This record gives sequence, C-alpha cells and structure tokens, in this order.
Amino acid sequence: MQSETKNCQNCKKDFTIESDDFLFYEKIKVPPPTWCPDCRQQRRYAWRNERTLYRRDCNLCGKSTVTIYSPNKDLKVYCLKCWWGDGWDPSSYGKDFDFSRPFFEQYKELQKIVPRMAVLSKNTINSEYTNHCRDNKNVYLTFTCTDSEDISYSTWIMKSRNCMDCSYIYEGGERLYECIDSRKVYHCQYGILLENCVDCYYCYDCHNCNDCFMSSNLRNKSFVFKNQQYSREAYLEKISEYNLNSYLNREKLYKEFLDFMVFNSIHRYVISERNVNSIGNMLFNSKNAINCFDSEVIEDVKNAYAVLVLKNSMDLYHIGWNTELAYEDHGCTKIYNCQFCHLCYDDSHLIYCDSCQNSQNLFGCISIKKGEYMILNKKYSKEEYLELKEKIIEHMKKIGEYGEFFPPSISPVCYNETQGNYYMPETKEEILSRGWLWEDKIPGIFGKETIQPEDIPDSIKDVDNSISKEILKCISCTKNYNIVPDELTFYRREEIPIPRNCPECRYKKRFNLRLPRKLWRRSCMKEGCNNEFETSYAPERLEIVYCEQCYQQEVY
Repeated sequence: MQSETKNCQNCKKDFTIESDDFLFYEKIKVPPPTWCPDCRQQRRYAWRNERTLYRRDCNLCGKSTVTIYSPNKDLKVYCLKCWWGDGWDPSSYGKDFDFSRPFFEQYKELQKIVPRMAVLSKNTINSEYTNHCRDNKNVYLTFTCTDSEDISYSTWIMKSRNCMDCSYIYEGGERLYECIDSRKVYHCQYGILLENCVDCYYCYDCHNCNDCFMSSNLRNKSFVFKNQQYSREAYLEKISEYNLNSYLNREKLYKEFLDFMVFNSIHRYVISERNVNSIGNMLFNSKNAINCFDSEVIEDVKNAYAVLVLKNSMDLYHIGWNTELAYEDHGCTKIYNCQFCHLCYDDSHLIYCDSCQNSQNLFGCISIKKGEYMILNKKYSKEEYLELKEKIIEHMKKIGEYGEFFPPSISPVCYNETQGNYYMPETKEEILSRGWLWEDKIPGIFGKETIQPEDIPDSIKDVDNSISKEILKCISCTKNYNIVPDELTFYRREEIPIPRNCPECRYKKRFNLRLPRKLWRRSCMKEGCNNEFETSYAPERLEIVYCEQCYQQEVY
C-alpha cells in the first residue's frame, strides 16, 4: 500500500501513515489510527500516574497502603500482599458482553468492581513509596527504578546505588546527586550526559573524565576547571576556593552551570549512538527505530517513548524487556502480540487489558493472574473465546471504538496526576471540556512549617539532627516537606546543603533540563556549515547546536 495522509480526529492536524505502517496494522489485524502520533501519545500519558502518591485503606485487609489512586476515586484498591494473594478470584467479577452497548462503557463498569494493585512494584525491600519499580532495596519516593539500592527522589534509575535527586541513570551510577542522562558514573554532582566519569561537578557532556569542574564537551580528561587544563595540585587548589557546603554558594554555582551549559557548550543535535537507520533522541543500540525517544536496544519500532529491548512494535510508552508485536500499549513488560494494554506483565495475545499478569488470550480483562480465554473477566472455552472475541471486535468497529488506546475519559487516574501533565500540560478547563478527568485534591500539605527557609543553616556542617523533626517549606511552591534521617546522612557525607525546594519542584527542575520528545528541522550553527537535521532543540532555544560532523570535529 502507498502512504496516506489523514486528519487527526483530536487535534485536526494532518498526519501521514506510511506504507510500512499499513503492513504492520495488517499483520496484527488492527485498523489504521485516526489520531496523530502526538495525540496518541497524549492518550497514553493520560493513563500513567507515575509519581502522584496517596494513602488509602486496602479494600481487602483494611490496612493503610501507599497507592496511585486517590481515596475519593470509586475503585477497589488492594495492597500488594492482598492483590498477589489467593484471598480473591478475579474471575468472580466476570460479566457477559452486552452487544447493545459500547465496549468502553462496559469496561468502565468493570473497572469499578475489580480490585487494582495499589502501586506497580515487585520484589522490593523497604521501598513502600515507589511505583513502576522492581528488584530494589531502600528506595524512597523514586519512580521507574530497577535493580538498585539506597535511591531517593529519583526517576528512571537502573543498576545504581546511593543516588539522590537523579533522572535517567541508565546503569552503574553510584554516589550521585542531581545527575541526568548519565551512565557508569561515580561520585558526581550536577552532571548531564556524563559517561564513565568520576568526581565531576557541574559538568555537561563529558566522557571518560575524572576530577573536572564546571566544564563541558570533554573526552578523556582529568583536572579540568572551567574547560582549562590544570595540574592536579592546581586543580585541587582551585576547588578548595569554593565552599560547597554552603547553600548560597551552591545556588550561585548552579546558575553559573546553566549559563555555561547554554552559552559555552556545543550541543549535539541529537544523542543517537550505535544505531542503524534510526530517528529520535536519547536512542541507543537500535535498528530501524523511527521517532523513538529515551529508548535502547530496539528494532523495527516506531513512535516509542521510554522503551527497552523490543522489536516489531509501534506506538508505545514504557514498554520493554523482550517484547514483540506490541501496539498502543503502556507500562508493560515481557509481552507478545498485545494491543491496547495497560500495566500488563509476562503476557501474550492480550487486547484491551489492564493490570493482567502471566496470562494469555484475554480480551477486555482487568487484574487477571495466570488466566486464559477470558472476556470481561469471564472464563470461556478456547472455541467460545475465539468466536466471541471476533464478534466483539466487529461490534467495536461498527461504532468506532476498535483500534485506539483506552480513552482518557475512562482512565482510573486523572490527567493532572499523570505524566501528561508534564509532557503535554493543559488547563483544567481544557481537560474537562474534552470529557477527560481532573483531580482537585492533589496531595500536599501547606502552612504547617516549623522552620522558615531563611532559618535553615547555610552550611550542612551547621545542621544538627533536629532538622529531621522539622517541617520545611518549599521556596517555589510553598508545599511542606521534610528531611528524613537517611537523607541527612547522605547530605553530610557528600557535603550537600539542605535543599530549599521540595522533591517535586526538584524533579520539575530536572525535567525541564531534558529535551522534549519532539523533533524540529534546523541547520547547523557552525559558521560555514550548511548541514540540516532534525533535532530535539526547538528553533527558539539559545543553545549552540551542531550537526554530527561539526560536533565530532569540535569535541574530538
């Protein structure tokens, strides 16, 4: 088939479906999308409450539990012990399909009665305040974290230890503070795009470096201060001039670092390494990956965001680990031939399922464990299942339901609780006008502070243990927050002053330092170069952006 231009039914902008896309849709037997790629991603964002946590009582054992579902939501929520336990049967909530009504209407009713996991967490120790996490120990207020220990206030952390306030540490990070998009780094603070670095402070885009300060675009360097080479003794003497224990000094350094990164650094048009025939940013070790971001080890994939180790798939968000033939899925791992699924692990041949584990051949199911041949949580024989499934698909096609991800209007979470509120923010009025959901009671305590920001000692050396008993006030949003004892121990060991922003505002600062998951057409800014490219740096940004050739010449 030839490529075809369509008009998005949501934003009314034109988008193109390529000939290869049609082949993929035919392979998995779904109709072409009616929403453009951006709007399709927004719809998936609207189902991902990654970091807004509440406390509510488990609807089975009655114990208070941490959850992503606010207490005022009309849902059944089980703590992890109860949800994984044998004290309930998901099939007991099974319903017959009613062909006189839309599928999504019936699915919404099922959502209200089938118990849901409080948070998505597996094999964790002392890590209650987490979500989308597994195989961790001593992890606190951290999201999307695996195989890690002693991590706090961070996002997307893998195989790391002793890190705080970091985002996108891919592997091997240890003793890190305020680092972003880095891997195999040790004892670094305020670093972006670091790789194989040790003892680097306020550095951008440095590889195989140690003992560097306020520097950028370095390769295989040591004892560099503000991009100037020093001897070891001279470098240490320069660093000793800074009192890094001081909050006021740290604030000045942070502002200097931001200016240095924008005006004194070369920015590669995209981060794309060891890829073949691929387009996107923060993309690694991939082949035929088109419009993919924050992804690694993928092949024949299109329109994917934050995916790992998968192939032959399209339109995904947070999917990975040996996945194939996935389409319009979110928050799933180790799945095969699954479409329109949410928070499903270790499954195959699922369609329109939510929070199903270790199952196969399900349609429209919620919270099934080790099930097969089920529709709306009701068990069928294989023959009955296959026949009824096809009839439901035809019914959905007739009324225009089949072939799209779950609508935000039936999401179990509200838009301002989700990642959509960060990546594609909209006002309450805009969201409600679409029939989507908005939460008016976002968690947060205000006005209970027992110490004012200006009364916190400037130096961490002057802070005593009583700070852990105080209630602090964020200087940005005025929300109250506290300093837990392990956090104070980390600050003292790493000589970091007490932060004056709450964890959420610190996350937003890091979020805003990362590039958007979009591409713009631009030209290289190196004088005399006419190369054009697609980049995640919007045209109005102030950074100095080079094409690959000019970047390599400048850095190497």
